[in-house]
Amino acid sequence: QVQLIESGGGLVQAGDSLRLSCAASGPTYAVGWFRQAPGKERGFVARISRGGGNTYYADSVKGRFTISRDSAKNTVYLQMNSLIPEDTAVYYCAADRGVVHTTNPYAYDYWGQGTQVTVSS
Repeated sequence: QVQLIESGGGLVQAGDSLRLSCAASGPTYAVGWFRQAPGKERGFVARISRGGGNTYYADSVKGRFTISRDSAKNTVYLQMNSLIPEDTAVYYCAADRGVVHTTNPYAYDYWGQGTQVTVSS
């Protein structure tokens, strides 16, 4: 069983940065970040492989967001720079027991409770 706890969300202005953390307990799996804005479906943001050697990003965040992991702390981070109002959403981290990259949220096995990110213009 894996438990995931997100932190680091908040209210920022456009152009600011935030770093989200996803602290995990249990086995180490690939981890993805997703986000969901009001009235929209949950969408893929980024993913990092179990070993940290492979990362993947949605086109909308490529070049602005960076996913990383600290194996010693069993924590995955999402560094978000140059934030824009369109980044406003609840951000979730999720663990995938599989090893094949996927952007499908239904393929992920464990989810955190989410953290709110609000970007004002």
